[in-house]
Amino acid sequence: MNNTANNIARFVKAIILIVAVVSLGSIVKDYVKGFYDVYKYEVEGTETKEGVDVVVTIPEGASAEEIANILKDKGLIQYPKAFIKRLQDSEYRGRLRSGTYTLNTGMTTLDMMAAMCPAYEEILPIDQLVIPEGFTIEMIAERCEEQGICSADEFLREVSSVTSADFPYMEDIPAGIPVKYKLQGYIFPATYDIYEDTTAKSLVEWMLETFDNYYTEDMQTRAAELGYSSFDVVTRASIVEREAKVATERATIAGVINNRLNSGMNLEMCPTVLYPLTDGMYDQSQVLYEDLSIESEYNTYLNSGLPVGPICNPGLDCINAVLYPEQHSYYFYHVDDEEAGTHIFTETYEEHIDTQIIGGPNGIPVEGEEETEGEE
Repeated sequence: MNNTANNIARFVKAIILIVAVVSLGSIVKDYVKGFYDVYKYEVEGTETKEGVDVVVTIPEGASAEEIANILKDKGLIQYPKAFIKRLQDSEYRGRLRSGTYTLNTGMTTLDMMAAMCPAYEEILPIDQLVIPEGFTIEMIAERCEEQGICSADEFLREVSSVTSADFPYMEDIPAGIPVKYKLQGYIFPATYDIYEDTTAKSLVEWMLETFDNYYTEDMQTRAAELGYSSFDVVTRASIVEREAKVATERATIAGVINNRLNSGMNLEMCPTVLYPLTDGMYDQSQVLYEDLSIESEYNTYLNSGLPVGPICNPGLDCINAVLYPEQHSYYFYHVDDEEAGTHIFTETYEEHIDTQIIGGPNGIPVEGEEETEGEE
């Protein structure tokens, strides 16, 4: 009798457990679906809904992230990241105004942006700032001055004044390291519209928001799988950006970096010499033997491991090359076709030497940022 009662009790417990698991699974499924539906609506939604009016005050100088958080606090949106993503891809990026607005909980995020950008149709850009992949902060500052957007000093001052409170990825940067600019690597290459009221501050904020927009959660997850912080990713990607001239070689070069670091070899990559040598301007195309001994934490001929920090601002393709590098046994490469920018990759130093064209003007062992000799 006791055995029968025990069996019944166990059976009942099992049924209860199954019901609980099924119920929990259903709850989780509904939650995930709800999250996806709302997030997608806030990124793409075009249909308005019934809602209630909400008065919102946007302070002077508020960043896109601050505006998104205000909207969330007021119950107008649920996901600030979705709002920022849509803003970056919209005609309203960089155009939201301070002021007091009456919004509605039934508005789409695009409607809210339009409401916070009064007389938008009358505001047209007066210029465009094109930041190519591989540009440094120093080069961007010079271009800003050349185009009359702001002085180089103003741009550099704003870059240097950003804190982790303004840009959370700065928390990934190791404390106390002697980098020239902490934001090097995070200023995202893109084309930025310039308006009458564009300032160095608003421009830097926009560039950092663009990085945040393109460095997705999937990419962050992949970086974590590899044991990389965002700082590790942009440092590696900056080398790939300055080394790779052909799209198909980016992941290959990222693999060479991995192979060298994993084997304990010095990277010995010329852009890490050119960056300190040219004060970030890359206006010297060739590296002499005597240049390889420049005293700098960036110089990977003298120092083991990665340079102390990024040596330029990499684009999305080079970031992805670092996150998904090619698996191979190459440790060396040098330029094959100067005009095309292609390289010959080899596994051993002997093969590396055998495949090179020895010589060159002034005894130059390595040409610009395009070659890695693997020798002192």
